[in-house]
Amino acid sequence: MVLLLSDPEILRKWLRGLVLHEPLNGVHGQVGTESRVVLQMGQQEMECTETITRREPSDLDRISNDDVVHFDREIVAQGMWSVTRDQFTEVGPETTLWESENEYRFSSLPMRLLSLFMRGAFRKQSRQHMQDFKAFAEQGTDIRTVEG
Repeated sequence: MVLLLSDPEILRKWLRGLVLHEPLNGVHGQVGTESRVVLQMGQQEMECTETITRREPSDLDRISNDDVVHFDREIVAQGMWSVTRDQFTEVGPETTLWESENEYRFSSLPMRLLSLFMRGAFRKQSRQHMQDFKAFAEQGTDIRTVEG
């Protein structure tokens, strides 16, 4: 699952609005890698820097059914900082539990005020990304073909 989350060619297939995801240093999906990310949200384009802060175990080819996989990312944009902590646990054959914790912080007063009204939108967007990822991972659904 983490490989699907970290591969830039696959990201385009399930991450709505992704325009660009390019490493500034390091290797995609590896701890310490910083990437420039550009997202299109309606008429707005947002540019940010993503840093992979945790990937455990680091060698995903050698994980056992009992291993819990962690994949954390920090995102910094103008006036905003966020972190996503993902945890994957195999709970049965062909079944993985994905737990995702997202934290947002805003440094400017306008962004802090706006965030009070946007909590539902953040949850809705995170849920949509998870549903799109699930559809891609389970059925191969490419959002670029369903978005029109």
